[in-house]
Amino acid sequence: MKKLDILILNGPNLGHIGTRQPEIYGSQTMDDMPDILRRIMGERADGIVVHHFQSNSEGGLVDRLERARGDGTNGVVFNAGAYTHTSLAIADCLAWINIPCVEVHISNIWARTDQPLRQQSLMGGQCIGVIAGFGILGYGLAVQALYERLKG
Repeated sequence: MKKLDILILNGPNLGHIGTRQPEIYGSQTMDDMPDILRRIMGERADGIVVHHFQSNSEGGLVDRLERARGDGTNGVVFNAGAYTHTSLAIADCLAWINIPCVEVHISNIWARTDQPLRQQSLMGGQCIGVIAGFGILGYGLAVQALYERLKG
């Protein structure tokens, strides 16, 4: 069976997962992902190749999504950070690249009632699902969801 290539894509300020506002985002880092995937997926994790990319630039994220269209990427786990709420460019890109994407948020964006803008997602309509509020575990759950959708 061919391995699935999954791109974990992180937007602005997410290069500091684990140290940035741990009271909101937790203390785990992307270095914890292999263990999280193994715990969630068991031996099925052996059939998954995960690539990571982080950019603080909206254009950098769009460029990486466009490149994913031709590089064998089977699915995208995407935490666009603040661009989730503001970027038509990212939403437009997700609409045409034809790669299944799961939107992920470390915090529950709908519980952040002190900042109503954070409760909306411009890209969610272009994704197969949204996982929010489970910390970094959400990335592993998104990979599992993509696995089930793609290998089904």
